[in-house]
Amino acid sequence: MSNPKATFVELAQALSHVIVGQSALVRQLLVAFLTGGHVILEGVPGTGKTLLVKVIAQLAQADFRRVQLTPDILPSDILGTNIFDLNTRNFSLRKGPIFTEILLADEINRTPPKTQAALLEAMEEQQVTIDGESLSLPDLFWVVATQNPLEFEGTYPLPEAQLDRFLFKLVVGYPDIQAERQMLLNAEAGRQNRRQDLGALIPVLTVAEVLAARQSVREVTLTDALLDYLLALVQSTRQHPDLDLGASPRSAVAWMHASKAHAWMGDRPYVTPDDIKAVALPLLRHRLLLRPEAQLDGLKVEDVITGLIGQVSVPR
Repeated sequence: MSNPKATFVELAQALSHVIVGQSALVRQLLVAFLTGGHVILEGVPGTGKTLLVKVIAQLAQADFRRVQLTPDILPSDILGTNIFDLNTRNFSLRKGPIFTEILLADEINRTPPKTQAALLEAMEEQQVTIDGESLSLPDLFWVVATQNPLEFEGTYPLPEAQLDRFLFKLVVGYPDIQAERQMLLNAEAGRQNRRQDLGALIPVLTVAEVLAARQSVREVTLTDALLDYLLALVQSTRQHPDLDLGASPRSAVAWMHASKAHAWMGDRPYVTPDDIKAVALPLLRHRLLLRPEAQLDGLKVEDVITGLIGQVSVPR
C-alpha cells in the first residue's frame, strides 16, 4: 500500500485539475472525507456540486450512488424494503441506494422530514434498521447532501438535530473569471460532465488507502492546552448574547477530528491553533442559531463565528 498522505495530495491535485477554481472548497471537502464526516454542499444550480462528489468517488474507486430527493420520495426508497417472492414464498431484502460507500443526497431540503429522518441512524451509527433488523453499512460510508439556498417554496429546512449530524456546511460560490474561462475551454475541447468522461479519469487511490488515511488522522496529537482552547471556543458559542443555540458536545468532538485532519493535510503530526481556526466556519455555520433580534439587526452567523475566534485567547 502506498503512503496515505501522498495519495491524498495526489487526490487534491487531481480534483483541482477537474474542478477548476475551487481549491479551498476541495481542501475542506477532503478534510471531511478524511474524518468520515458528512457534508452539506450549498450553492445555486450549475456550480459543480454533484460533479465534485462524482469525481471524488471515481478517483477513490469508491462505490457511488445518487438519490434525487423530491417531495414524493419515501424512506423505503432510500433504505430499501423486504419484498415477498411468490416463487420461494419468502421475503428478500431489496437494498436501497444508502447501501453504498459515497451517497449523494441531491436537494435534501426538497424531501419531507420523514424521509430526511431516514438518514439519521445511518449517518450517526453507520447502520440502518429495516423491519426490526439492523444492517451495517460500508466502512467508508460518507454522505454528501446538496441544497439550493435561493428556493424556499416547497422545501423542508433540515431540523437542528439533523444539521448537527453534518460535519461541515460548505458554500459553493461562483468561480472567478479565469476559472470560468478554463471551464469554457474544457467544454470547447469536448470535456463534459458525462459518464464516459468521468470513467476516463484515472483513479489515484483505493478505498483501503482512504481508510488507512483516516487511521493516520486519528494519530495526530492534540496538546492539553489546545484541547482547552477548543473547549473555550465551544463554551463561548453557548454564552454568546446573540445566539439562541450554541455548539453541541457532538460538534466539539467533530471539531477536534476536523482539526486533526486539517493538520494531517498540512503534513503536521500535531494540531496548531490555526488548524482549529481553519475549520471553525464550515463546522459551526449550520449549528449556531441566531436570536430573532440579532437577525433583525442584520447580523450573520459567520460574523459571530469570526468574532468568537478573535475574542478567545490563543494558548502560548
